[in-house]
Amino acid sequence: MKIIAVIPARYASTRFPAKLMQDLGGKTVILRTYEAAVATNLFDDVFVVTDSDLIYNEIISHNGKAIMSIKEHESGSDRIAEAVENIDTDIVINVQGDEPFINKTPLEQIIEAFKQDAEKKIDLASLMFEIKDKVEIENPNNVKVITDQQGFALYFSRSVIPFPREENVGVRYMKHIGIYAFRKQALMDFYRLPMLSLEASEKLEQLRYLEYGKRIKMIETSHASIGIDTLEDLEKARLLVK
Repeated sequence: MKIIAVIPARYASTRFPAKLMQDLGGKTVILRTYEAAVATNLFDDVFVVTDSDLIYNEIISHNGKAIMSIKEHESGSDRIAEAVENIDTDIVINVQGDEPFINKTPLEQIIEAFKQDAEKKIDLASLMFEIKDKVEIENPNNVKVITDQQGFALYFSRSVIPFPREENVGVRYMKHIGIYAFRKQALMDFYRLPMLSLEASEKLEQLRYLEYGKRIKMIETSHASIGIDTLEDLEKARLLVK
């Protein structure tokens, strides 16, 4: 089974423009993320795919592998699909460009899920962890996920799901971590299918997979990711590097 990692890297981030080119302890955020992905030794290859000459040159100049995105894309999946269309691989893992502190353990869990999936019931796999703080649960920037008994995603939402009409019924609230692993065929199917109403409403690309009947295996982890979405996040990351 051939497994590659792809890091989609847009320059013009909405909340924190140019965040991937910010300095993080003497290296840019995107370079640290790329090097961390390579250092896991889990992948046959690692690529950054970007719409930016700056990011492309940053990776290439440090002997990394980068692919220029030719088209404009509405989602990271679209950008990755264009990049890997002609790459021979079985599994594609999407690593977020703004998460330079990659933890190896949850990635190993995702890869193991595919290795154990002899009947190929899994189209995608992703990560989640439990959140208990009411403010976190109600924050629309935290995407929540609910699953069936086998751990396949039923729905993702920025809203509180499930809605707590009855308290103390043993409901756990799970936050989605945006690391995905795709069978290449599921990714290419996504690329060719138009956006539907649920994805358009919530602005969550994973809903397109569900709307078209793809199965997303959710793997619970205790390793919360450390992403850089704001200037405050960057300052915290700089302290971690020190």
